[in-house]
Amino acid sequence: MVSRYEQGNSPSSPEKINGNFVGKDILSLDQFDMQSLVHLFEVTETMKDIAVNARPSDVLRGNIVTLLFYEPSSRTRGSFDAACKQLGGETIVVENPQQFSSVAKGESFNDTIRTFEAYSDVIVLRHPQTGSAQKAADAVQIPVINAGDGGQGEHPTQALLDLLTIKEARGSLEGMTGVIAGDLLYGRTTKSLIRGLALYPGNTLYLLSPQELKLPEKDLQDFSSRGIKLVEIDSEDAIPKDADFWYWTRVQKERFENPQDYERVKNRFIVTPDILSRFGGKNTILMHPLPRVGEITEDVDKDQRAVYLRSQIRNGMYIRMALLGLVLGRISLPPQGQSQE
Repeated sequence: MVSRYEQGNSPSSPEKINGNFVGKDILSLDQFDMQSLVHLFEVTETMKDIAVNARPSDVLRGNIVTLLFYEPSSRTRGSFDAACKQLGGETIVVENPQQFSSVAKGESFNDTIRTFEAYSDVIVLRHPQTGSAQKAADAVQIPVINAGDGGQGEHPTQALLDLLTIKEARGSLEGMTGVIAGDLLYGRTTKSLIRGLALYPGNTLYLLSPQELKLPEKDLQDFSSRGIKLVEIDSEDAIPKDADFWYWTRVQKERFENPQDYERVKNRFIVTPDILSRFGGKNTILMHPLPRVGEITEDVDKDQRAVYLRSQIRNGMYIRMALLGLVLGRISLPPQGQSQE
């Protein structure tokens, strides 16, 4: 089988979804338009019904999904594993291949990817190097789903579940005010979420981060050019009252070469019941991609506005069920023009 990389002799850009997921990689939120998100969220509702009611499903019977994780993961890996099995499929789970596979013997990245292509129908990849998901997609013919690629890359499936969580709470994804806090320099979840929110008109995001972890200027300019309003702030006092959502993130210790640099910036902004009471609105939802390492205190969990261990985490499995079914062509979409937001 000739890879896409060999056919084109150079890496390609991810293909736009345009309402048709079949056979396509899921690498970036830049692949999506509003209508494709409408389709995805509709299918996700059906997947939620299957999971919540423990309905037997053979949507993915006969399909095998490889979960190839070069970085640690609990939620993303676990939810993809559960998503596949909820729909009757099987998984090959490979964690830390650099230690526990032929990668430890010196096998190249492309050879590893092409090996698992031979065994499976989809590869879900997490890797510490930015651009690795696109490189994998260029090497094989089966769909590749990006489960996070490097500090300057993306985490598209996380952003999709985040968008769904906001939509469920608010009813739409336009005309909102949101706060994104924490690590904006290395945060791949935040970069994907901003891309998704930029698809919708009238959104304003307040970016709260230590000076050392601000959104890179090139990203700030790129996202702003898409029509979304971005406002950089450096204090909780600047958080707008009654924001629709707060999206808190951890400072990622693994991205720092010098431990002292990490210690200087970790937990600069911590959500406590007092902070949420003073600056949050009655209907503000508090989100976090997890894991948390002190930036939201555990006594906040009982606040009904804190959805990170409720709807947000559950939506991860439902979204990934929908994506697997759609890219494998095992779920049919409604005809064009019959979907409504």
